[in-house]
Amino acid sequence: MKKFYLGALALVTSLTLAACGSKTETSADKWTTYESEKSITIGFDETFVPMGFKDKSGDYVGFDIDLATAVFDQYGIAIKWQPINWDLKETELNNGKIDLIWNGYSLTEERAEKVLFTDPYLPTSDVIITKKSSGITSAADMADKTLGAQSGSSSYDTFLSNPAILKDIVKDNDATQYETFTQAFIDLKSDRIDGLLVDNIYANYYLTEEGELGNYNVIDISKEFQGQNFAVGARKSDKTLVENINKAFKKLYEDGKFQEISKKWFGEDLATEDVKN
Repeated sequence: MKKFYLGALALVTSLTLAACGSKTETSADKWTTYESEKSITIGFDETFVPMGFKDKSGDYVGFDIDLATAVFDQYGIAIKWQPINWDLKETELNNGKIDLIWNGYSLTEERAEKVLFTDPYLPTSDVIITKKSSGITSAADMADKTLGAQSGSSSYDTFLSNPAILKDIVKDNDATQYETFTQAFIDLKSDRIDGLLVDNIYANYYLTEEGELGNYNVIDISKEFQGQNFAVGARKSDKTLVENINKAFKKLYEDGKFQEISKKWFGEDLATEDVKN
């Protein structure tokens, strides 16, 4: 009986220490760890063109891939890119499975309650993609139509928080949610949905690359939905990490590297004023 008691006590103690260790690991400033291990794990949606995605060769490419690589090259830190379910991104960050969310991640007040954001580095806004044959050319034209959106995206969050613009008028008063934008576009192309609420950068790049730009409307709804900015999300405790990313942004812009990456993917310099100044 005594052996059983001691064994049970040891098990409880072990589990308690493990839990405490896990909590400490995700609630500490880990910059010295990233430096000493020369490694950091970044979570991203591997289908979000042109920010971060898997190309036909199976390589991870995109604006954010290039930018993050340039940032951490300054510190001699290698990146492990971890594809994640975008709907669980903050959970994956705060449970320690990834160290950063970096992939067209829009800075919002709601998200700022969960993560520590870097300075915004790229502007973005929402659009609705529709087939030209549909005759849908405005948000109002989506009345009683079926809308699609990515689950966990800032576009869907904005859709919910501004119900009078789209939510109250679309069919079933909600959007069909998809794990990835690619899945949603397939349904749009097959007429299973009438419109797709999406980021303008994704919309224009994807349609251009697919040779489909002439077949679709890209409806600007920036007057209805306020524009946003992309930023990098870290754990609240990783203050040094965020400070160093911000410093790297400015250094890359001073050196012209940021502009080079932007022009490679967008044909122009899209850096925010936070990066430039």
